[in-house]
Amino acid sequence: MSLLGKAGHTPAAHESGFAAHRAGVDRLLASYRAIPANADVRLAKKTSNLFRARAKNTAPGLDVSGLTKVIQVDPVAKTADVAGMTTYEELVAATLPYGLAPLVVPQLKTITLGGAVTGLGIESTSFRNGLPHESVLEMDVLTGAGEIITATPDGEYSDLFRGFPNSYGTLGYTVRLKIELEAVQPYVALRHVRCHDLRELETTLARIVTEKTYDGERVDYLDGVVFTAGESYLTLGRQTDEPGPVSDYTGMDIYYRSIQHDSTRPKRDRLTIHDYLWRWDTDWFWCSRAFGTQNPKIRRFWPKRYRRSSFYWKLIALDHKYHIGDKLEARQGNPPRERVVQDIEVPVERTADFVEWFLREIPIEPIWLCPLRLRDTGQAASGSERTWPLYPLEPHRTYVNVGFWSAVPTVPGQQEGAANRAIEQTVTDFDGHKSLYSDAYYDKDEFSALYGGSTYTELKKRYDPDQRLLDLYSKAVQRK
Repeated sequence: MSLLGKAGHTPAAHESGFAAHRAGVDRLLASYRAIPANADVRLAKKTSNLFRARAKNTAPGLDVSGLTKVIQVDPVAKTADVAGMTTYEELVAATLPYGLAPLVVPQLKTITLGGAVTGLGIESTSFRNGLPHESVLEMDVLTGAGEIITATPDGEYSDLFRGFPNSYGTLGYTVRLKIELEAVQPYVALRHVRCHDLRELETTLARIVTEKTYDGERVDYLDGVVFTAGESYLTLGRQTDEPGPVSDYTGMDIYYRSIQHDSTRPKRDRLTIHDYLWRWDTDWFWCSRAFGTQNPKIRRFWPKRYRRSSFYWKLIALDHKYHIGDKLEARQGNPPRERVVQDIEVPVERTADFVEWFLREIPIEPIWLCPLRLRDTGQAASGSERTWPLYPLEPHRTYVNVGFWSAVPTVPGQQEGAANRAIEQTVTDFDGHKSLYSDAYYDKDEFSALYGGSTYTELKKRYDPDQRLLDLYSKAVQRK
């Protein structure tokens, strides 16, 4: 069957998709006009993957209910037009039937494409494909001024195109994005390579990023897990169309536990491409253990439809609202716990230094590693290298994302966020950055130096002249 003849993707279906999208845009603009001029503009959105507290907003939000679908997939050009609030779960479901996938698929199903572009995303293809915003060809953005503009790498609004990543909705919201796709095979063959010390891990990881092979086999996907300083693993994935048995980690077996082994040779495994892309979602990496879901007696009766990140997030939201965890700690005579839910990036040559410091100072394990490099797309039309000023990573340099998501005991007398503040300082000392989806404690000057400075100020003046949207510092640090 011709790919163009597949149900739902005929020319008529494409036109229908764009018509539905235009109706959604009309509702969005009507909702913008209904927000009082003195009220902050925010999304009316039921789900979120942010982990920082936010002040309540009594004004009506932007109606994005009509912006949650894939508008069209072009299997010949390997592109997709996607509404900004479409989840990656929806996006992957639309592209896989064509043997295509986004260049980077963040780990959790309910992350939206617009969210991954404005708030950054990462996954195991990032060592070769960069970050999600780097595969965007153009995007329609509702700015703070209430205008919808189309931003492209080299057009009139190229400054917004470059400044949009890491702006977290403070310059505007994506209405539509046109993105590149890549061909994928039906299966992913895995090798879990054990490292016995962190220096070995760092060296091996850096070499694989450069060579994109290991022990004579191609590497298409690369991430890692550190359990202790003496037990860490790099997981190497290779696309394949070879038929054969595959593992299933949506049932009783748990993916991250399958990584561990004592052999001197890599442990091998196979997953379908669908299950590989969502391997971390079933147990929210390893965070489902906080709810008892990894206990076999509980897991057996825990409905499969609730073994997913979006449901665990709802449980976390209830804890934040009612302080359930702190109350349980208090009943046992323990102090409240400080939430340490962060992703940071450091240059690859500082990976072992940072992880050693982290394991010594912050009692959280396991931790996730994911290498990344900005895409080598050649020169922009202007003749200068494409840069992303609100999250300024250096071209041609390898970084490693380190993710850790838990809580630590507070120490009486220490200032609020002591562990997070220590992490921020260490990351800065190691020439790194941290993502802004969770708690941040920077002072204004340091924050400005790290996240855009005067470039951000100029973008704010141009695209949100009346300050209808919160600024980045207010949103990320002051939790407004």
